[in-house]
Amino acid sequence: MPENPVLDQGRAYDWGRTAVDYARYRTDPPPSFFRRLAALGVGLPGQSILDLGTGTGALARQFARQGAQATGTDIAAGQIAAARALATQEGLNVHFDVASAEDSPFALRSFDAVTAMQCWMYFDAARTVEEVRRVLKPDGALVVSNFSWLPRRDGVARASEQLVRKFNPTWSGADWNGHIPPFPDWAKDAFLLTGMFWYDEAIPFTHEGWRGRFRACRGVGASLPPAEVETFDQEHAALLARLAPERFAVLHRLSAHILLPRAAKR
Repeated sequence: MPENPVLDQGRAYDWGRTAVDYARYRTDPPPSFFRRLAALGVGLPGQSILDLGTGTGALARQFARQGAQATGTDIAAGQIAAARALATQEGLNVHFDVASAEDSPFALRSFDAVTAMQCWMYFDAARTVEEVRRVLKPDGALVVSNFSWLPRRDGVARASEQLVRKFNPTWSGADWNGHIPPFPDWAKDAFLLTGMFWYDEAIPFTHEGWRGRFRACRGVGASLPPAEVETFDQEHAALLARLAPERFAVLHRLSAHILLPRAAKR
């Protein structure tokens, strides 16, 4: 069953099936994102940071490069295996566990920060809020962030999404309007907003990289049979040959909300 049956009309998906493409092609957030987080006190040397829904560990690995004590969890064992391999290749000391956001194996007050990028929609928000509050140290922060292309402003992104919908009409990830709420509804009773940002940046791709990025998405590699993924990829290659030069950029919107548990406010 999918992690969130409301998505995609309940169509099953498995992130483990995308682990190879995810590890190779899922674009890491740009340096500008981590500079903004550091300016707001997250990702500093010596901090203990838990990254929920870590996937192949992009955030956790960058925090480790910055000198933090990084840990990542994900329910997809294939993603965690890829995350461990990538960290080992780079000589990074990052701890990865197969675990859900709602039920982690960590002790009370273990972390200075908990992060979650592009994954909160897959969680049971109420249970995850309680678990985050349990594992955060006093004055620890929750950072919920997103890194998404903008199909209403970028023609290549829009055309690629339309192709996904041809193969998977139930995919609900298309046509995002770019709206970033000032404060997440699920957080209002449990957290105080201590900082936030959003901005747009053009992210560079090649044809190969953009094709791999789409194979790794929920609507393609995580849910379509392998033969359909292959057919989609062939049609996507032909589409890109018509639309874009070999090297191009796709406009993305990045955002983050930095949240402090209400009980921890001093």
